[in-house]
Amino acid sequence: MVLGRRLQDLREAAGLSFEEAGRALDVTHATIRRMEKAQVGLKVPYVEKLLRIYGTTDQAEIDTFLVLVREANRPGWWHRYRDVLPEWFSAFVSLEAEADQIRAYEPHYIPGLLQTEAYATTVLRSGMPHAPASEIERLVSLRLARQELLSRPHPPLLWIVMDETVLRRPIGHPQVLRGQISRLIEASATPHVRLQIMPFSAGPHPAMYGPFHLFRFPVPELSDIACAESLVGAAYFDQRDDVSTFREALDRMCAQAAPVHRTEAILSGIRKEI
Repeated sequence: MVLGRRLQDLREAAGLSFEEAGRALDVTHATIRRMEKAQVGLKVPYVEKLLRIYGTTDQAEIDTFLVLVREANRPGWWHRYRDVLPEWFSAFVSLEAEADQIRAYEPHYIPGLLQTEAYATTVLRSGMPHAPASEIERLVSLRLARQELLSRPHPPLLWIVMDETVLRRPIGHPQVLRGQISRLIEASATPHVRLQIMPFSAGPHPAMYGPFHLFRFPVPELSDIACAESLVGAAYFDQRDDVSTFREALDRMCAQAAPVHRTEAILSGIRKEI
């Protein structure tokens, strides 16, 4: 998805339409669209020719891009969970793995990257009451595997704003929520995790309609991508105006929520009440 977005940016900067790029590559305009939306795999010869058509002349830059294409064409670690991984969520996990900054608003649950095994199991069983135990176990395993990115040598910055509701909604046995809050306290002490709580007393805020994520990448030329989740999937936004709307909402919410330095005290207080 990220490389496709970069190809789109280069095409637009070159002033070429889908049709013109397709004719230059001797493919249909629909193929160019699908490449940019990551709906098909990127073929190295196609990408190399497109880069030159779009005006990229630096061979080192072309070679670097092609290395990224080859890496992207290899199945990600999450491929082994393809039996339980919806297609829309495969894109989400890919963005997580590529981002160097992940910001999010969560009004309902602890974000998956910070969930304990007990919390994840309880939440998944509640959301998928008809799923067999084996499927739930696989999904929990996937969720825990995603968390490994927070312990890699150069983890992304994870910046989450959570409604107070998330911390007060009963999730299974009280011990489950207490353990989960302890996990949040532990995570909030690490330099690459920022947690902010939106208290009830803060009143309405810009994103009360639902959860969303905002991904930023280490390559400056790549724009942010926003993801808004729903009951049956997710919508991805990469147009600058759309992404700016999500970013502005998060910025305003960060200013409205309790500051980061108060998070540990808030979490500890809630844990004592459970």
